[in-house]
Amino acid sequence: MEKTQPNQRLGLRLIDIAVRCSVDQPTHVAYADESYYTKHRYRSIAVVTLGADRRQVVTRLFANLLRRASLKEFKWSKLRQARERFAALQMVDRVVELSLHGRLRLDVLIWDTRDSRHQIRGRDDIANLQRMYYQLFKNVLQRRWPPESSWKLYPDQNSALDWIAVQDYLDTAGLAITLEGNFLDEGGFRIRLAHDFRILEICEVCSADEPICQVADLFAGLGAYSHSAYAKYECWLRNESGQMALELDLEGDSTEFDLSGSDRERCAVMKHLDSCCKRHKLHVGLKSSRGFRTYNPEFPINFWPYEPQHPEDKAPVKLGHSE
Repeated sequence: MEKTQPNQRLGLRLIDIAVRCSVDQPTHVAYADESYYTKHRYRSIAVVTLGADRRQVVTRLFANLLRRASLKEFKWSKLRQARERFAALQMVDRVVELSLHGRLRLDVLIWDTRDSRHQIRGRDDIANLQRMYYQLFKNVLQRRWPPESSWKLYPDQNSALDWIAVQDYLDTAGLAITLEGNFLDEGGFRIRLAHDFRILEICEVCSADEPICQVADLFAGLGAYSHSAYAKYECWLRNESGQMALELDLEGDSTEFDLSGSDRERCAVMKHLDSCCKRHKLHVGLKSSRGFRTYNPEFPINFWPYEPQHPEDKAPVKLGHSE
């Protein structure tokens, strides 16, 4: 018998899900990507969610946008010149427009690896990333869309997580599972995806082939960068306005930075997003929070800087380590 390759397994439909869930197709889709998930203080996940019936139209919209910008693929990590900035500004405009009309949501979870939750010995960053995905899915898939929604998840294939292993478990277990034991146990993350969020299928995608995944990449990058580089952003604003003395924020950091070309392009996109959110009253802060933050998660563009929920809320540690 010919051996099924991992990528083929990843795209297989869950045959038994139709019987167990009384649906044969997901009602909604989610595109997810990560940014700065290694060796950076601030890290992030972005998820773009929309109805499955709108997927093709929205995909074409962003594909046409990228084609007009002469880009095969937008990557936050490659935002260094005007062409990428032009594409990013257009993507921001379209996301704001679509979100205001209820066509999609854009949610970004950001965490600080130096806070009390994460600054511990032996931290397991991969297990922690699973928990951050779980927190984001709980806030978005469970709470911001109809409770009867079912999902197909499209994570970037370059994710730090082994989504193939997650899909393999869903293929085997479907929703016929019993929630037992600790969430940290082997398989717990996979069980929760199926049981708590009705994720029927996971299909890793190449970002270059999925424009909506590139949107997630842009906003994940914006979320983490806005917190890690806010002082640079203030410096860029002063230079842009000709104010070398600090006048915008007397309590801020007046240090002047040697801004790279990439910093300048990224700061321009930050300013554009900030202006769009303020113009449309989307309740997204920037200056007061020294990084993007949405003060009411009901709004369709939601930046969520994660804070420890209680004193015992700690990141997981690798086996053999204790705090």
